[in-house]
Amino acid sequence: MSAPWLTLVGIGEDGVLAPGGADALARAEIVYGGTRHLELAGEITAEKRTWPSPFATVFADLAALKDKRVAVLATGDPMWFGIGASLLKHFPAEDLRVLPSPSAFQLAAGRMGWALQDTECLSVHGRPVDLLRAALYPGARLLVLTSNGETPRQVADLLADEGYGRTRMTALEHLGGSRERRIGGTAEDWSQDVADFHTLALEVIADPGIHFRARTPGLADEAFRHDGKMTKQDIRAVTLGELKPYPGALMWDVGAGCGSVAIEWLRAAPRTRAIGLEPHSERRQMAAENAVALGVPHLELKDTTAPAGLEGLPTPDAIFIGGGLTADGLVDGCLKALKSGGRLVANAVTLESEAVLLAAYQHLGGDLKKLSVHRASAVGGLTGWRPLMPVTQWSYTKP
Repeated sequence: MSAPWLTLVGIGEDGVLAPGGADALARAEIVYGGTRHLELAGEITAEKRTWPSPFATVFADLAALKDKRVAVLATGDPMWFGIGASLLKHFPAEDLRVLPSPSAFQLAAGRMGWALQDTECLSVHGRPVDLLRAALYPGARLLVLTSNGETPRQVADLLADEGYGRTRMTALEHLGGSRERRIGGTAEDWSQDVADFHTLALEVIADPGIHFRARTPGLADEAFRHDGKMTKQDIRAVTLGELKPYPGALMWDVGAGCGSVAIEWLRAAPRTRAIGLEPHSERRQMAAENAVALGVPHLELKDTTAPAGLEGLPTPDAIFIGGGLTADGLVDGCLKALKSGGRLVANAVTLESEAVLLAAYQHLGGDLKKLSVHRASAVGGLTGWRPLMPVTQWSYTKP
């Protein structure tokens, strides 16, 4: 195995390099980094290159330098929401040597006196702040990497909007450097100016009477904007239980509607992905708005129908069919695309769709069940049970 040609060197705000970093820079022929990083590192004899714009072009530039000794300067730990993760999408791990410094999360946890294992670490650097909506619960401690000095105001507005206006916010500027500063306040009263380079610490406090949204499947139907055609709360909870979301898994939601199943999939486990296929523009718009409101703005929506629209999509770990079951070849197309060991779950409310699921069950096995929910409501001056439309559900694990 050849020695790594690309070395990632962590650097702190005080200019201190990760152990081994000085030697890596001394040996390098080319050093990449932001302007701030290159200045912090002091004298560098190698050729210095700042990140290009657009940034994505750097991967082709680096690929052309494989016969050179290249070093990359990065803040803190390059493998924690850093450049390391991006590089690993383009180069094999054997090409990289990583020398981490203390991360912003480690420094922030130390300043706040928080145990890092009890703290959720997130990034909205170059990402929508709406991602925080899915991470909020009473008593949460969150450390957040941010884009710039405007992010705390955006986060404060989001917290107040979600019913967490009393949350204590602490902006930790220039951690580890001579300009380190701590700024505190509450979300509902936040008006402070903050330096672009900071980490945000949140002690989440709920307003009285807040309707907390759990990450476990089964959000109330009222949490979604919909036109009535959606997988309802109780059935949705059972459906997600059968889909079995896990970190990093990809699900296709065929006939996504208002996005309720895909959104709950994304909320249920970290790093999950979901692609919703929905031909009706009004429902796609509702799904997009619901995804933002519920903290998963990365839901991907496609204006297409299945099975034709399945072509070219990345291989899924799970598929949910919530509509269109009677389309020719839909179930077969989904099963063909599904990875080995993947889960397929389909719900039917019409006799014609139920017949499709019965045929699939008889041919392939799996589990077939009838789900029926009754809800109490007024009957005159008394109370009685009113049934919801029953749902037939087929779930199957591909060998």
